[in-house]
Amino acid sequence: MRSGNEPVTARSPLRLRFWLSLWGLVWAAAGTAAFSLAGRPGWAAACGVLAVLALVDLIVVVHHIHQGPHYQPGPDVPPYEPPRGR
Repeated sequence: MRSGNEPVTARSPLRLRFWLSLWGLVWAAAGTAAFSLAGRPGWAAACGVLAVLALVDLIVVVHHIHQGPHYQPGPDVPPYEPPRGR
């Protein structure tokens, strides 16, 4: 529900989430490789799972970014009336 007091300069956190998931993907992939070379299969599997999760998150974020902006009412649109009792 819109209250009418949303900040004018609000921004979507998608770009930050993109960079954070990319950062996590790089580190998880590096951890998977390092633990595999060190002979630690449990830790390598854990890092591999984290890498897959970061990759899925990255795909979702890129999909949302490519969808573009969704309709947001402008400042000239009054806030919705609160629901009345049933």
